[in-house]
Amino acid sequence: MTVKFIQYPKCTTCKKAQKWLDEQGVDYENIHIVEQTPSKEEIKAIYEASGVPLKKFFNTSGMKYRELGLKDKLATMSEDEQLELLASDGMLIKRPIVTDGKKLTLGFKESDFLETWK
Repeated sequence: MTVKFIQYPKCTTCKKAQKWLDEQGVDYENIHIVEQTPSKEEIKAIYEASGVPLKKFFNTSGMKYRELGLKDKLATMSEDEQLELLASDGMLIKRPIVTDGKKLTLGFKESDFLETWK
């Protein structure tokens, strides 16, 4: 099974996740979140398959998130507007995203990875 590993190389959380995947022998396709930002349609498909609220897909600790003042704006934005925003800039997306099309992990928590990808 090959999973999609959507990440940002300088992100320490992504590095930890990648090391874990390597150590467990999980095959993955490495996708650079900024150079190959997922399209609105891809994000929507990932979001719908995840069962996770859309606001969880935002990188709330990122500078871009703070610059845009999204903490206050997200609540009044439509789902469509939020998807557009996520697709407009890979740095707005929480990472890493690991998915096989059915299952998904968002961010890196070893217990979640063990449960989902082992």
